[in-house]
Amino acid sequence: MSRAFVKNTDEATDELPDRPISPQPNIVTAEGLAAIEANVARFQDEYARAQTQNDRPALAAASRELRYWSSRMASAQLAPMPADTGQVQFGCQVTILRHDGRQQTYRIVGEDEADPTNGKISYLSPVARALMGCRVGDVVTAGNMEVELVAIDV
Repeated sequence: MSRAFVKNTDEATDELPDRPISPQPNIVTAEGLAAIEANVARFQDEYARAQTQNDRPALAAASRELRYWSSRMASAQLAPMPADTGQVQFGCQVTILRHDGRQQTYRIVGEDEADPTNGKISYLSPVARALMGCRVGDVVTAGNMEVELVAIDV
């Protein structure tokens, strides 16, 4: 058999490629920063466990995640909670009324915190970008739809 087709298990496993990191500012809420810190701690533990067990695939995976979350922690910019609810800002909770009558509430958060199914959208999302600086009653276009801002909370 040709050596080209034989896997040498004694060789070090190549590292996994880095996860892409957004070029946008890494603005976070206090909860988002805490989640990043928790991820760093989690992957430090996973990395140590993989080293102890000499589990090269787990070591590569933990190393990749640790590089990502360490980078995100180093670049995190903690945004203060909005002082007032007169206009939409990072960290606000907004309630919108869609053209089809659905009312939805979202908190505007950092990229790593975003989870639309749980009511958190990134400040870079089309809806959040359209709403930034708006006041209750304003109608904005996000994508191909119009939404009305009906409430702003902290």
